[in-house]
Amino acid sequence: MTTLFEPQAPTLVPVVGHTEMFPVRRVYCVGRNYAAHAREMGKDPDKEPPFFFMKPADGVVPGTGPLSVHYPPGTNNYQHEIELVIALSSGGRNIAVADATKHIYGYAVGLDMTRRDLQLAARDLGRPWDFGKSFDQSAPLGPIHPVSGIGHPSTGAVTLHVNDQLKQQGDLADLIWSIPEIVSFLSEYYTLAAGDLIFTGTPAGVGPVVAGDRLVGRVAGLADLDVTILPAL
Repeated sequence: MTTLFEPQAPTLVPVVGHTEMFPVRRVYCVGRNYAAHAREMGKDPDKEPPFFFMKPADGVVPGTGPLSVHYPPGTNNYQHEIELVIALSSGGRNIAVADATKHIYGYAVGLDMTRRDLQLAARDLGRPWDFGKSFDQSAPLGPIHPVSGIGHPSTGAVTLHVNDQLKQQGDLADLIWSIPEIVSFLSEYYTLAAGDLIFTGTPAGVGPVVAGDRLVGRVAGLADLDVTILPAL
């Protein structure tokens, strides 16, 4: 079988301790999964089940060292959201909470970069969030740490510094929906598979960045994510 044009190469994420790369299939993101962040966005975390949005697989910007992304078009309020990211090695439908971790290959540190003004405008009009969340270079991602080396984290600091100033701070213990619950709930609505990434939500303190800013995101036990914002293309 031939194609009309050369298919796009898959997005590949480095894996700590391995020469093999992790090929990205889909990118799911859970919204407002820390109570303090839900409140800063004007929502009551006690009244909502988890909800999700997606990013394009080629929106992931992977690497093991310093990364850079361009300030995106169409926004005057480009914001950071630091998150723990789940990487799946298998999947399926209707995965039980007790079985969810069996499908996890590893974890990484990611940034859910957001055109906040476009997201909020869409929210207020009852429209999808795509312009605010799903765009080029919207998901910088550090290397994946296999479960075989770190286990399944359930506690640990999550922080984001901008130009050496602490902006976001939380703990994995504060997740409203745990890692197994996120995987299980999502599998009720999608057939999950190897190569899927799941961003697990961000702590409070999200805010704007501009060209020239340096962002350093950390999740305890994982490699730092170091990202510089370049001028718009």
